[in-house]
Amino acid sequence: MARIAAKVASTALHRITTPQHPLSDLAAPSAHATTHDATAQLALSVDLPYPTDITAACRQLQREVTEQVAHLTGLDISEVMVTVRRLVVAGQPGRVR
Repeated sequence: MARIAAKVASTALHRITTPQHPLSDLAAPSAHATTHDATAQLALSVDLPYPTDITAACRQLQREVTEQVAHLTGLDISEVMVTVRRLVVAGQPGRVR
């Protein structure tokens, strides 16, 4: 399930961020999943382009990952926690403070 979530997150991030930041060099998202009965909790770690609306991007990502992973796995997704690993300036790999 973690691989599914990471792939869905990658696709969603590409769509969410590419129009504003086509040159961003973002690392692939990583994911961790915990399941209990028919419910799952997901944790994602992502890079985001800078500048960006971090809150809006994370909310959109949570919404899309929740919907797509639930659809693909048939599980109820109770939580998608998003951690931003780093902010990447368009066309410049590295960290921004």
